[in-house]
Amino acid sequence: MTAAPTARTARPRPRAALAMGPDVADAVLGPDALAALRAVCDLPSAPVLDDFTTGRARAVLAEAELLVTGWGCPPLDAAVLEAAPRLRAVVHTAGSVRGHITEACWERGIEVSSAAAANALPVAEYTVAMILLSGKRALESARDYRAARRREERPRTPEVGNYGRTVGILSASLIGRRVIDLLRPYDLRVLLHDPYVDGVQAAALGVRQVGLGELFALTDTVSVHTPLLPATRGLVSRELLRSMRQDAVLINTARGAVVDQDALVEVLRADRIRAVLDVTDPDELPPDHPLWECGNALITPHLAGSQGNELRRLADLAVGEAARWAAGEGFAHPVRRERLAFLA
Repeated sequence: MTAAPTARTARPRPRAALAMGPDVADAVLGPDALAALRAVCDLPSAPVLDDFTTGRARAVLAEAELLVTGWGCPPLDAAVLEAAPRLRAVVHTAGSVRGHITEACWERGIEVSSAAAANALPVAEYTVAMILLSGKRALESARDYRAARRREERPRTPEVGNYGRTVGILSASLIGRRVIDLLRPYDLRVLLHDPYVDGVQAAALGVRQVGLGELFALTDTVSVHTPLLPATRGLVSRELLRSMRQDAVLINTARGAVVDQDALVEVLRADRIRAVLDVTDPDELPPDHPLWECGNALITPHLAGSQGNELRRLADLAVGEAARWAAGEGFAHPVRRERLAFLA
């Protein structure tokens, strides 16, 4: 006699908690995202954790198997992990995990996921927009038009326009690769410098690999996408900036300290190049900083990353990662300890 089939035992839903700034949680995790999280996790209606030292936080940590983190999450150090004996995974709703994932997390074997892939897209979109606008000198023309209140005849010089221009990508990072991909439809030549990418890999990306000096000397626009590491601090040096073509453009959406900022001011003041800076050093420049006086520098307030409705993309990726992990499938966007030294 054949035994009757038995019902499959449901996998227990993991206990989850939110750890980020309360205002971040409100901005990133709307009602739909929270409902989707609660569909795959046991997410209590506890306060969002932004201080792990309180008694309430310790009670939540004691039960948490999964932390959904965001901007403003305190470091998950050894003392915090001691209070979270069941914690096995972290899903980060933003890009870099450097601010809160510590060595203690890797030693515990905690799995980590990041929404860096989702945050890379708006940064890449900003970059491509600035490459094309600077090639047309659109921002300078708009400024001059507003000042003159009339349209002046301009010589039709070959220096203006985007046909056949050469763009240099500094680092095939997650964002750098997205920029390369988004540039494919345009009539541009793209060069790449990345010491961890060989010629075969560069060819697969559809770009030509060049040395660091060549990247700056041969391109009309250099776009910086390298993470800030001890080896890359000040990487864009005075020598490299001086080697750029007259009227070339430096775009930086990575970290301000990757560029020698004093040297950049010097070269801008000499009217050698133009710059588009979404990041500076410090990130919020003092009111009297000389960069503000450089009319050939466009400075934006670190807005290239996810803003407004783009935050929903971060939430969607994070919810998807939580669902995969809860189902025992593993992360689609894991952060590996051995790759952390190369990530932003």
